[in-house]
Amino acid sequence: MLCEGAVMVALALVLNQLKIFRLPNGGSITLEMLPIFFYAIRWGFGPGVLAGFAFGLLQMFIDGAVAWGWQSLLLDYLIAFPPLGLAGLFRGKKWGIFAGTVVGSFVRFIVHFISGITIYAIAAPTELFEMTFTSPWMYSLAYNGSYMLIDMALCLAIFGLLYRPMKKYFMGYDLLR
Repeated sequence: MLCEGAVMVALALVLNQLKIFRLPNGGSITLEMLPIFFYAIRWGFGPGVLAGFAFGLLQMFIDGAVAWGWQSLLLDYLIAFPPLGLAGLFRGKKWGIFAGTVVGSFVRFIVHFISGITIYAIAAPTELFEMTFTSPWMYSLAYNGSYMLIDMALCLAIFGLLYRPMKKYFMGYDLLR
């Protein structure tokens, strides 16, 4: 379990470097969540949360954190990525990888949304997607929702393609019980 966790965190860090699209103030479209969700669905909630935390911590140093203070570092890295481990709550359930991906992505979005309305509220009014936002709530919703929704959809699509050939791994049938 420990070796697989280390490999999945390392893979998440590599996928984080392969940015499909980068937003101007941080945030990007990547496949970084895939290995953490996969690990969480195989090993459960606790190990998944720990892998998410390790990924967030390492990403902060390797990727060069975009932050406006220690509060931003805490929310956008150390608190935002452990919820990916919530996918582990669906361990062993048919289609659990899909439900876990939605739940983990949603809770990560909530953390980024809170960061946006509290810490980054000082950035309002801000222009995004050729629109000017004066409300930190709407800006955070549009900004964080834009990349989180796409990241989640990409994860769901890839898991959809891999579900049949990798079902025994998604369900944990290959693990000793």
